[in-house]
Amino acid sequence: MRLVAIDGTYDAWQRAARRLLAEQRAPHTVTWVDETHPERLLDGLDDDEPVNAPPNAAVTVPKAFVHSARRAALHRDPQRWTVLYRLLWQVTHGHRRVLDDDTDADVRRLRRFEAQVGRDIHKMHAFVRFREVVDGDDRRYVAWHRPDHLIVAAVAPFFVERFRVMRWSILTPDACAHWDGHRLTLTPGASAADAPSHDALETLWRTYYASMFNPARVNRRAMVKEMPVRHWATLPEASLIPGLLASAEARVAAMVAHPGRTTSARPFIPPDADVRELAAAAATCAGCELHRAATQVVFGEGPAQARLLVVGEQPGDEEDQRGRPFVGPAGQVLDDALAAAGVARDALYVTNVVKHFSFRREGTRRLHERPRAAESRACRPWLEREMALVRPAAIVCLGSVAMEALLGPGRRVSDARGRRHDSPWAPHLVVTYHPSAVLRASSATESRDIRAALVDDLRLAATLSRDPATAPRTPDA
Repeated sequence: MRLVAIDGTYDAWQRAARRLLAEQRAPHTVTWVDETHPERLLDGLDDDEPVNAPPNAAVTVPKAFVHSARRAALHRDPQRWTVLYRLLWQVTHGHRRVLDDDTDADVRRLRRFEAQVGRDIHKMHAFVRFREVVDGDDRRYVAWHRPDHLIVAAVAPFFVERFRVMRWSILTPDACAHWDGHRLTLTPGASAADAPSHDALETLWRTYYASMFNPARVNRRAMVKEMPVRHWATLPEASLIPGLLASAEARVAAMVAHPGRTTSARPFIPPDADVRELAAAAATCAGCELHRAATQVVFGEGPAQARLLVVGEQPGDEEDQRGRPFVGPAGQVLDDALAAAGVARDALYVTNVVKHFSFRREGTRRLHERPRAAESRACRPWLEREMALVRPAAIVCLGSVAMEALLGPGRRVSDARGRRHDSPWAPHLVVTYHPSAVLRASSATESRDIRAALVDDLRLAATLSRDPATAPRTPDA
């Protein structure tokens, strides 16, 4: 009997399995053991020891086997290596399509390993909750999670992609993943005591969860299956679940009796919030129907005390996908116009009147639709709070929706642009074309003229924002 000790990873198993195949060691003559010390990969045969294998000892297996084996290797069952080697032996000894044989006991175990690991990966994607840790000027985010299987290294790249701009750590009993904004590292496991138990944003997250809870679609059994009770300790929203379930029946009855729709964002705006907290709270907004189809809220961004605040209409398709304002084609036009006007984009606070994407579908495409007046009115409290917090020296209205929101209806952009206007929100207000008008122009000449007007108006607004005689003021309540 050959005892093979490996470090518990697929790569270690693969190296050992290749050597065993080269020696023609049948599965029943091998005992696999997980070894906690990576340097002891193969008992009695280290990596530098030559193997007397024939010239054709190279091992080729179907890609499907490699994919399944890598996933199964993340399972905690200590018998996984034995199962994988028995299947590998069949693949390399005349039964290459063994994974298609659902009657094979090892194939069934492999599928069970894959399914259980896949569910665990899904749970980690869904149930990791970062909490903010502030130490002086150092700000980072830490989460505690207890996976069922050995998935941390496999799942960490998902969080790098989703939270690339954050500095974060995910702590688990098996291993910890850390992202410093440039490099992903793994360290040994930690305990729950090493992670923070709460942070200042959890109240906002609970508000969001409560606002998204649909009492008419409650299925207790499905809820517990999808959100296992063992994860509740790390989920801030879990404390709300008993109350939400208890009140679900009464809320459904109230919805039937009073089927009206929410028509204002005001109930979702927390009092005394700063700009960052306001942006976090906006994720909970259900003040109009646009939130139902949009991917996410697209809130304003920029310095909290910017001298110049730019207001557009609403996010477009790319903004909806990325969660940032003016990053699509119209955003590129705006960036070019700002550069021509001598204005730095990162010195602006940029936002929209409406925070969710309004669109209609044509096949797989999502085509922009002008937001309705009711949607603009419902979303206006967010814009008012943004302007009150930023207190800009000058505001630029891009297009008619922004102009009507701040100056009222009855004007044309072509008539209002090119000069300053009074505003309760800033000493100066300038109206100009929306950058998308450059893209929609019917001719090259019209496009050039609109772009030139946009640059001139941005230059005027920048000049007004630098006027020392007009300091920003707080609007009347």
